[in-house]
Amino acid sequence: RPKAAKPAPAPPAPPRRSLGWRWPVQGKVVSRFKAGDPLRNGIKIAGRSGDAIRAAEGGKVVYGGSGLIGYGRLIIVKHNDKYLSAYGHNRSILVKEGDRVTKGQKIAEMGVANNGDAQLHFEIRRDGKPVDPLRLLPRP
Repeated sequence: RPKAAKPAPAPPAPPRRSLGWRWPVQGKVVSRFKAGDPLRNGIKIAGRSGDAIRAAEGGKVVYGGSGLIGYGRLIIVKHNDKYLSAYGHNRSILVKEGDRVTKGQKIAEMGVANNGDAQLHFEIRRDGKPVDPLRLLPRP
């Protein structure tokens, strides 16, 4: 009987690149992350309504909408199997779910938060848990 062909070896996994975060918008940090406080899962950056919001790192848009209470118009970008970033209180969303975005790409325009101030709510999550973005972002 003929020998069964051996399956081809799996191609090597692509090298894991480290993420190189950038600020999503320039402005003053008006609220900082506080571990364990669900109202402070990220940072808030002040600006002007309409300021360009840019992807802090490349990835795939996995959510764009206003279905999560407290975030206004929200974008979530998945960067790899560990990290995602979230951008809340947008005046307009310029990407849609499934889009691939590059680091620095304009993805939204800043809107106003629940308190009426123009600002971006920005979160980084690792394995679904919020982490302090200021520990990952470059020093301003």
